[in-house]
Amino acid sequence: MARAWVYDRTKDKKYCEAVKKAKAAKRTPPARWIVRYYDPAGKQKSAGTFSKKPQAEKRQSEIEASLNEGTYRDPSEGKATLGNLAEKWLSTRTDIRRSTWWKYRSLLDNHVLPRWGELPLTAIQTEDVAVWVAELQKPRDEGGTNLGASQTRRAHGVLSMVLDWCVPRRIAVNPAKGVPLPKSSEVEHVYLDYGQVEALASAASSLRTKYDQASASAHINRALILLLAYTGMRWNEAAALRVGKVDLVGRRIRIVTAFAEVEGRLIEQPPKTGKSRTVPVPPSLVAELKPLIEGRPDDALVFTSKRGATLRLRNWRRREFNQAVTDAGLDGMGLTPHKLRHTAASLAIAAGADVKVVQTMLGHATATMTLDRYGHLFPDRLDEVADAMDAARIKAAA
Repeated sequence: MARAWVYDRTKDKKYCEAVKKAKAAKRTPPARWIVRYYDPAGKQKSAGTFSKKPQAEKRQSEIEASLNEGTYRDPSEGKATLGNLAEKWLSTRTDIRRSTWWKYRSLLDNHVLPRWGELPLTAIQTEDVAVWVAELQKPRDEGGTNLGASQTRRAHGVLSMVLDWCVPRRIAVNPAKGVPLPKSSEVEHVYLDYGQVEALASAASSLRTKYDQASASAHINRALILLLAYTGMRWNEAAALRVGKVDLVGRRIRIVTAFAEVEGRLIEQPPKTGKSRTVPVPPSLVAELKPLIEGRPDDALVFTSKRGATLRLRNWRRREFNQAVTDAGLDGMGLTPHKLRHTAASLAIAAGADVKVVQTMLGHATATMTLDRYGHLFPDRLDEVADAMDAARIKAAA
């Protein structure tokens, strides 16, 4: 039995009557030829009507080829909206951490669905995605969203993952692939020197309230800022650090968990890459951490407010960190708690650390990621290598 065929509608009484009525009314008669086929599930479907038989036969050949080659796609599948498919895709993502799931939820709600949610998959074109990416970065007064490079890449990434999930059943290719994306600018990185780190840590430890009382976190601010700036720990890793994971004798910290905020609640989960790691503690930092470690139970959080509350990034940054930045004379640099990781990377590289050491310290998934972000900080050793090779050559030729 043929999988696709051309059917002559003149065999149908209703069609013949429709042709007569059209001619009597001096209208164009309905098309005579219809292409029918059986889809992979065995259901009979139509691939359109044609006024000329060669057109119908061409369509028949296309349908047969796609069925035989396994590239057939039900035209109705591509009519599903991006919004409906995005919800289904997100519901299947049980393989990711809860915090990541909620980040995807936020990116969909705030950036992806407002632009693409109501459109059928087949209406999404590569050039339109490129325009959307550009609009995400434009200032609000120019009709854009004013997103930074990193957040723009994340929004595009979520759209691309949804579209990838629809290939090949609903669409042949992912129209979001190959769209030029912004690179993280070096301007987004902030590199403090040792003096600036010390000034920031000291300012943070001296913070006072309007009632001239020590701020809620003044007693831990200095050690926390030094830890972030000299170990490269992420904020959520430091906030979740337990006393039992700090070895002051061996000068090592074991990072096994991190905090994440989900629906307003803090939860503990594995670090960003899903892998634990160990970071070194500079000798001078041992004395800073000692009062926060000694005599406390292993399961106690190292850093808490003076009332023992867990630190939350948004509150700590607004109430403590930002004021310390101002007091230290570091305004205008775009400094954030997270950007202290950049300082840690830059100081480690300047001290002679190679890319694998920096990768391990920061907890990057690959050395390539480390080089992509900090490759420009590694010293240019081309002349050093060339001179060493030349010396070896001369020695061998002697």
